[in-house]
Parts: sequence; structure tokens; C-alpha cells
Amino acid sequence: MQYRALDEQGDYTLGQNKMKQGKEAVAQAIKTRLDLLYGQWWENTEDGLPLFEKILGAYGDNREMIDMLISERIAETKDVREIKSYESTFQNRVYSANCVVETVYGTVLIDV
Repeated sequence: MQYRALDEQGDYTLGQNKMKQGKEAVAQAIKTRLDLLYGQWWENTEDGLPLFEKILGAYGDNREMIDMLISERIAETKDVREIKSYESTFQNRVYSANCVVETVYGTVLIDV
């Protein structure tokens, strides 16, 4: 897999020919899939993470549902074999997670 690198603001580095390959490319693909909100991409409005539809509007501690939605997005990313481990916290309305993902190129650590 090959992916155009992102700059510090999360934009593609056009005209600079900076590319990521292998497991770094898969890690970036996961990040961009998690950053894509449901309905945001004009070419496929059925794609994306349902942040506003299912995560932010939910009441109480819905960590299990959030874990499931994020895990599905990661697992469906091209060249991902499996999620080896997934740990998350949900405190004071702040969700964070980290996981170890096995790709066809090797293992990567993903922070959400």
C-alpha cells in the first residue's frame, strides 16, 4: 500500500511527492478513515464514522458502542488483518483509545 503523506494540519502534501508505504501507509489510512465523518464525502455519503449520529448524541457511558463503531472502521481498512488489542477510556466526556493492529506489512499502534 502507498499513501500520500499528510502535513501537520492533516492535509495531503501535494507537489512534494512525499509518500508513505507499508504499515505506515495503513496507519495513515486508518487515521483518515476515523477522521472521515458520516456523510462528509460527496462521492459516498453513506461512508464515514457516525460521530454526530451515534456517538456525540448518545446519553451516558456508551464506551462499548463507541469501541464497536471505531473497531469496525479500523477492521474494514484495506490491508488490516486483525485488531490484536483495544483499550479505551471514557472519563469526563473524553474518549480515548489505543490499539495494536496487525497489517499485512506488520504491527502498528493506533491512538484515537
